[in-house]
Amino acid sequence: MVSVILDNLAEGATAEEIIKSYPSLTREAIQAAISYAAQLSHERVLTLPA
Repeated sequence: MVSVILDNLAEGATAEEIIKSYPSLTREAIQAAISYAAQLSHERVLTLPA
């Protein structure tokens, strides 16, 4: 889950430490989670019909 990766990173864990705790993860998966979180944090303005 993205939240697990982000929580671990927020606590100061390195990618290597996360992979050691969750062996099914890869560096690519961790990078993908970071990229996904970055996209979610972008502000977007939507115009809704009246």
